[in-house]
Amino acid sequence: MEHGGSSASPHAKRAVDIVVGGLLLLLALPLLLIAAAAIKLKDGGPVLFWQRRAGQGGCEFWFPKLRSMCVGAPELQDGLRGQNDHGESITFKMRQDPRVTGVGRVLRMLSLDELPQLWCVLTGAMSLVGPRPPLPSEVLQYTPAQLRRLEVKPGLTGLWQVSGRSTIPFDGQVALDIEYVERQSLQFDLIIVARTVGAVLSCKGAW
Repeated sequence: MEHGGSSASPHAKRAVDIVVGGLLLLLALPLLLIAAAAIKLKDGGPVLFWQRRAGQGGCEFWFPKLRSMCVGAPELQDGLRGQNDHGESITFKMRQDPRVTGVGRVLRMLSLDELPQLWCVLTGAMSLVGPRPPLPSEVLQYTPAQLRRLEVKPGLTGLWQVSGRSTIPFDGQVALDIEYVERQSLQFDLIIVARTVGAVLSCKGAW
């Protein structure tokens, strides 16, 4: 496999994360406030949904999203397991998940539900670009080869997100994440960020 340039300097990558991540968070504040009001008005539940996720080296951290599902959604997942669009995969994805609220569908379509993770970028748990952080329960089912996706910091966006988002099955996600691990460079990160804009505007695979 070809490499996409020299490996990214950790210090340079971190500097970009802080500067760009901080700027994006400031720019996103109005959208976050509007989204928070819409979520609260919908059902009065919490604005943020928090999960433990596995980061670099498997280290766990708290991962926030704007809540796009009904209150108590995790407890309902087992009853929907047979409708998983990823089949018998480690990951669970449904195109028409009944737990997603009307407000949540809009947030997901535009990827606005991911904006709170910019805080994780600033704190250093995540980077702007990298593999998406999995659930610890998913990591327990990984093969040694799949664990390679944990070799770098997880990202707000990544290679498989700009290559098809939720339409890509788990094995394809892992292959693209490993490709990123092997090709990572600041130039490659910039390409992925540019492609992210197009992916978000197209709304393809956002479910």
